[in-house]
Amino acid sequence: MNLVLMGLPGAGKGTQAERIVAQYHIPHISTGDMFRAAIKNGTELGLKAKAFMDEGNLVPDEVTNGIVRERLAQDDAKEGFLLDGFPRTVAQADELEKILKDLNRSLDAVINIQVDQSLLMERLTGRWICPTCGRTYHATYNPPKTAGVCDDDNATLYQREDDKPETVENRLAVNTKQTQPLLDFYNQLGYLKEIDGGRAIDEVFKDINKLLSK
Repeated sequence: MNLVLMGLPGAGKGTQAERIVAQYHIPHISTGDMFRAAIKNGTELGLKAKAFMDEGNLVPDEVTNGIVRERLAQDDAKEGFLLDGFPRTVAQADELEKILKDLNRSLDAVINIQVDQSLLMERLTGRWICPTCGRTYHATYNPPKTAGVCDDDNATLYQREDDKPETVENRLAVNTKQTQPLLDFYNQLGYLKEIDGGRAIDEVFKDINKLLSK
């Protein structure tokens, strides 16, 4: 089972990735994990990636693609994989097609977990944190007993910059702009499968499982 998992921040991609990996016994391969492993193992491409990262620069496609190629050729991925965070662009997606062709494989599906913008905003902007004990709350899913106050020490809760509505809205807009060409690319190839992620976790996975069981 060779899969790519996509979804905007807040779509529940991480939760569903865990379930897919457990159900189908395939490795969850994320870009970050690949980079860390390549750097830890001291591979030529890993050292190149580290040099770019240490300077605060994006790792160029030729290095990223090479690391992906090496990772997909490893024994644990020969029976399948779940790619998460790669590809991010049409150019990377095109290269992934070439990598898989060289490995005599192909994608089975690209799963995109689709969630309405309003629900994503609710999920992502609802987090509040206690500055004293660090306890985390969510305005909708895990609210404090008294709004704005920590249950444990009565400290006033605060919101990180990353969780504020204007920051989240911009983040979602940037991600949508970046991923739409990729979704179009995979739709044209017939790989794209849309899943409604606006429901309970079990319901979402039930649909994914039904799709993959075919």
